Amino acid sequence: MTPIQPLFLLLLGLIGAQANLDLRTAAAMAAGLCKARPTDLVFIIDSSRSVRPSEFEQVKVFLAKVIEGLNVGPSATRVGVVNYASRVKNEVSLKTHRTKAGLIKAVTKIEPLSTGTMTGLAIQFAMNVAFSEAEGARAKSSDVGKVAIIVTDGRPQDNVKDIAQRARDAGIEIFAIGVGRVDMNTLRQMASDPLDDHVDYVESYSVIEKLTKKFQEAFCDLVSDLCATGDHDCEQVCISTPGSYKCACREGFTLMDNGRSCSACSNSATDVVFLIDGSKSVRPENFELVKKWINQIIDKLDVSESKAHVGLVQYSSTVKPEFPLGRYNNKKDLKEAVKKMAYLERGTMTGQALRYLVENSFSLGQGARPGVTKVGIVFTDGRSQDYIGEAAKKAKENGFKMYAVGVGNAVEDELKEIASEPTGEHYFYTADFKAMSQIAKKLQINVCDPCECDSLVKFQKKVEAALQALTKKHILYDSMSKRIALLENKIV
Repeated sequence: MTPIQPLFLLLLGLIGAQANLDLRTAAAMAAGLCKARPTDLVFIIDSSRSVRPSEFEQVKVFLAKVIEGLNVGPSATRVGVVNYASRVKNEVSLKTHRTKAGLIKAVTKIEPLSTGTMTGLAIQFAMNVAFSEAEGARAKSSDVGKVAIIVTDGRPQDNVKDIAQRARDAGIEIFAIGVGRVDMNTLRQMASDPLDDHVDYVESYSVIEKLTKKFQEAFCDLVSDLCATGDHDCEQVCISTPGSYKCACREGFTLMDNGRSCSACSNSATDVVFLIDGSKSVRPENFELVKKWINQIIDKLDVSESKAHVGLVQYSSTVKPEFPLGRYNNKKDLKEAVKKMAYLERGTMTGQALRYLVENSFSLGQGARPGVTKVGIVFTDGRSQDYIGEAAKKAKENGFKMYAVGVGNAVEDELKEIASEPTGEHYFYTADFKAMSQIAKKLQINVCDPCECDSLVKFQKKVEAALQALTKKHILYDSMSKRIALLENKIV
C-alpha cells in the first residue's frame, strides 16, 4: 500500500475544493465563533414616493435577513428602525424588542410613507432620538458600538453633509447603501471612513438582499482558530499560530514564493487570458476594483518566459484586446499594463467577446504556445445582450479551462454555462465589487497537467520496479525449491 499513498494524496489535492465564504461564516455563527461587540444598530430606510411598494417589501426582507444573522439581546445587539420620506417615523425603538422574532414581525408591518426624500432630517432624528437613552440606547462607551445603516434610492431634498459629520463625530458609524439612480456623492458624504467599506451600491431593489452576507459578517468577529473558520488564503493546508496562521502543502506539492499557493510541478506552463466586462453598468470606481482583482490573481501566477503568460481583453459593445499573451514576462510590467487599462463603458456583448477569445486570443498569432494549458477567466457584472451558448461551448470543446466570475446583476445561469466542469469549482459570484478580493483568494488555477502525468509515470515506474523485485524473489524461490527437492531425492 505504501507506493499508492503519494498518488492518493496528489489526487486529493487535485479534487479538493475550498468552502464558500458564506458557508464558513454561517458555520462560524452556528458554532458560536462570532463574538460581536455589543452594538446599538439603527436602520434608516427611505420610503419616499420613488420607492415602489414592491421594492419597499424587498427592503424589509433585507432588514429581516440581516437581523436573522445578529446576536440580538439586551446585552448584545439592540435594533431600531427609522422610516423616512418628507417626515420621519420611529418604527422600532432600540428598547422595544429584545428577540429576533419580535423584531422581524415588527419590520414586516412597516408601511411606506410615500412623500419626499429628507435624508438629512432622518439622520438628525436618528442622532437626537433613535440613539437616545430614552429610546433604549446605551450610554456612550468604547465597549458599545453605535451603527446606522442608511438605505436610499434618490437624491436628498435637504443637506446631509453637515448632519452626517455631526453624527459621525458623536460616535455613530454610518453605512450608506444606494439603489438605482441614487446620487453617489451623497452616499460618500454620509458614510464613515474608509468609504470602500461603508458605501455600497446595487442596481435595483431586487438584488439588495445579496448585501445581507456583508452586514452579517460586519457584526460577526471571528475570534477562534482562523484555520478552523476558513478565514485564511492558504491553497491547501492551514497551520494555526497564536492570532495568525501559516500555509503549507500536501505531500507531492511545493509551497510557492507567495507563501500561499502550492505547485505540483516545477516546469508548468500556462496561457491565461482575462476577458473583462467594461460596460457602463460597472461604473468607473468599480472598474478600478476589477483591475486590482486581476492583479491579485496575477500575483498568484508564476509569470516568466517559460511558465505563465497572461493576455487581457476588455469588452462592452465591442471587443478591445489590451495586450496579447507573452508581451509581458514579469509581474511588475504585467500589473502596470493592467493598471493603465482605460474603461470602455457602453453595452454587454459577452457572446461576441467569447467568440473573440475562441477565435483569436489563444491563436499562435496572439502569442499562444502549442501544447500549453489554456485558461480563460471571464468577468461580468450583468446579463449578456447577445447569445453566449455557442461560443461558451466551443471554448470548452477546444480544451480551454474556463472560469466565470460575476458581480451584482450577473446571471448565475450564464456564469455556469461559461464555466468548465465541475462548475462549482469554476464559477464564482458576489453581490459586492468590494468582495472580489475573496474570489481572487478562492480562484485556484490548476495548471499542472504535464506534471500530473509525470507523477503518474513516476508512480508507474515505482510499481514496475516493485513487480520486478517480486518477480526476482519468485524466481529465486523457485530455484531454491528445486534445489531442495533434488537434495531430498538424493537423501532418499
